[in-house]
Amino acid sequence: MSAIDWLQEFIGSVVVCDLADGFLVVGMLSAAGPQHVAFTDADLHDHRESNSPKDVYLIETRKFGVRANRKRVAVPRQLVIAVCRLDDVTE
Repeated sequence: MSAIDWLQEFIGSVVVCDLADGFLVVGMLSAAGPQHVAFTDADLHDHRESNSPKDVYLIETRKFGVRANRKRVAVPRQLVIAVCRLDDVTE
């Protein structure tokens, strides 16, 4: 399995993508290529500017829905630290 393949199972799902430097993307993963990953209806969130811990923010997002601030966003692949489905976030 190539380095790209592991993300293919998440395409079409609402995911949480942890990025370098305290950023998160929560949204529908629409594409995963060798250079970028792309999201639609996404919340690009700078966790450093948040008043709540990341876990609380994600639990609220799962409960109330994604607060999309981007119709589309592409992120350089090298910034991706972790990806999971939003439904897999637990309390």
